[in-house]
Amino acid sequence: MLVNLPLDQMSFGEKLQVIETIWDDLSRNPERFESPSWHKDILEETDRRIVSGEARFVDWEKAKVEIRNRLQ
Repeated sequence: MLVNLPLDQMSFGEKLQVIETIWDDLSRNPERFESPSWHKDILEETDRRIVSGEARFVDWEKAKVEIRNRLQ
């Protein structure tokens, strides 16, 4: 099924609502999703860094600023 949305006529909020509606529908059956193997590897590495004390945590607002600065 091909769905054509008038994206150029939709507001940012309307587009987000479409994404949320689709995600809500997809998430009703989580057993249908298979996480990629690299995701498990990253989670294990993150856990290892937390346990060892290597992990660095940053406030979300500060993290967004740091990410934006790196991308500029």
